[in-house]
Amino acid sequence: MTDRPQPGYVHRALDLFAGYGDREALVGGGRRLTYTDVHAAVRGFAATLVRRGVRPGDAVLVSLGNPVEAPLVQLALHLLGCRTMWVAPVTSRREIDEFVRLARPDALVHDARDPANVGGELAAGLAGVPVLGLGVDLDLTARPDASALPVDVPVPESFLQTSGTTGTPKLVHHRESFYTQILALAADFRAAGFPLLRHLSYSPMWLASGQITTLFNLFTGGVLFPRDGWDAAAFVRTVPAERINSTFVTPPMLYEVLDHPDLPGADFSSMFMFNVGAGPAAPTRLRQAIARFGPVLRIVYGLSEAVVVTAQPGLTEDPAHPERLRSCGKPYGDVRIEIRAEDGTVLPPGVDGEVWVHTALRFAGYHGQPELTADTLVDGWVRTRDIGHLDADGYLYLVDRLQDRILTRQRSWPIYSRPIEDVLAAHPAVRAAAVIGVPDEVAGELPYAYVVPAPGSGVTGAELIDLVTTTLSDTWAPGGVGFVDALPLNRSNKVDKRALRARYAADHPSAVEHPEASIGSRA
Repeated sequence: MTDRPQPGYVHRALDLFAGYGDREALVGGGRRLTYTDVHAAVRGFAATLVRRGVRPGDAVLVSLGNPVEAPLVQLALHLLGCRTMWVAPVTSRREIDEFVRLARPDALVHDARDPANVGGELAAGLAGVPVLGLGVDLDLTARPDASALPVDVPVPESFLQTSGTTGTPKLVHHRESFYTQILALAADFRAAGFPLLRHLSYSPMWLASGQITTLFNLFTGGVLFPRDGWDAAAFVRTVPAERINSTFVTPPMLYEVLDHPDLPGADFSSMFMFNVGAGPAAPTRLRQAIARFGPVLRIVYGLSEAVVVTAQPGLTEDPAHPERLRSCGKPYGDVRIEIRAEDGTVLPPGVDGEVWVHTALRFAGYHGQPELTADTLVDGWVRTRDIGHLDADGYLYLVDRLQDRILTRQRSWPIYSRPIEDVLAAHPAVRAAAVIGVPDEVAGELPYAYVVPAPGSGVTGAELIDLVTTTLSDTWAPGGVGFVDALPLNRSNKVDKRALRARYAADHPSAVEHPEASIGSRA
């Protein structure tokens, strides 16, 4: 770590908060905090941390859900030049233990009000380090003396968990430049004259998307409504009650809203920016959303290593470009995108390859994994391991994760799950669909579809397989269809294809253990 002259990004943020004054800032957990409250709480938390033994530059493990205090904890620790190590309390104990082993924390901040007592269990294994609990040691009603905070502190850093989509979460390292860029984006937003956001957030700060969502809203002077746990009924009630004009949901969350019985009578006229991301949304469902909410949908694409890559705001169905409903938009801010072949050659528009990204919002590396860092961060470019292409106008289209390609021996190229999922979701009796690759004696691998049918529908697997065959080709046709009540989601509310593969393996053990036992007739 190297020292840098003050003020750092937190001092600049505190100056913004002081200017916003008694404007409302954070609403949640029965509290409504103003920016004056936020300014005082950040400094007060920092003073408490110092008094309890946290030193500038310490690595501090943070185990929080999505309470109103979460951004205040982050800013207070960064005010002290600490390294925040955000662990997801909703993940498995094995992953938490591995995170702690890699983090080697000097202190712990947790939510003492958490009924699952994750923080308490962590504290038991961290003998000799300061442990501070929200609601006990870090209390919003307390106002400790913050007149003598340390000034000469190291540059703050953060280490965040990935969403777990591709395997065991990694510790993604972000330096202060990441937060400085969020400040710059917030300044651009304010200068553009956009309305102040009233953002309903289900993105906790242990995700990079939660960091940028939370801090961007506070830096612009908007109102943030953090919520723990997703509930579609509560979402439909909260939007009109609080005049919410901004939110972010994943496609499965969007589908729940669209299908909720309370939606038809709900007033969504306040909505300005309805962000949808963290996975591909089916065009059929996007059309439904446009018809219900108007041109306020904003498709976004990013990842923990490059938080915002593309955006497509004001989504409408353009008759001249109907394919745009499958696009995740154009590069956002300073982002540059290249589509590269396996040998690194930059591919022309329309040709699928791996998406590479260059942006100031990129990560600095994976903590404790230099080889993986070197393979992912190359000359300032981030390998996303997503497959897609750019069109002639610069719109990005994603077709699959690199690891989710379905490798067949029937053609000299792989096939992808996204086109199949879109075709299935277009069927009026299908609420959601996800496709994985499974072993097959002849093809090597075949697509297998898991489908959530509409209640009371009599749709059959053969009917859906015929639809894919007719719309795409026999090569893309699923080798089978499994009907489920709901698709499994990971802790980021993305479809969990690892869970689907595990389900398939459990349901078809002979096909997995002995691929020569083909899944057969596609019935």
